[in-house]
Amino acid sequence: MLDVEVIGDGGPDAPPRAEVERLLGIAFGSVGVADGHVAVEYVGSDRIAALNQQFRGKPGPTDVLSFPMDGDGPALGPRELGDIVICPEHTADLREAVLHGALHLTGMDHETDEGEMLALQAELLNW
Repeated sequence: MLDVEVIGDGGPDAPPRAEVERLLGIAFGSVGVADGHVAVEYVGSDRIAALNQQFRGKPGPTDVLSFPMDGDGPALGPRELGDIVICPEHTADLREAVLHGALHLTGMDHETDEGEMLALQAELLNW
């Protein structure tokens, strides 16, 4: 079972918690991950810009960042899947950002694959 934590205020366009849980469930389920803890945090432009600079070496804000935690090996307790940080001010579709962040936590990377991640993301958005 997924343990989902939603932190911060995503604003009026943020999907309800149940929708966030559903989106995370289908994203992780698409790669066979059925349980673990994941946090989704909504932040402002300044915070995501600082994280973007610190962890990616890129200046300025972005829409979503993902921070994976536990790998595939054995875990001492409940698996910590990671954190998804979303900046609503820089995100056109918050549902898509949740899926996008979750797919990154599964190890997918649209910057290095041949379109698989974004194709799967589009397919999952239609579910």
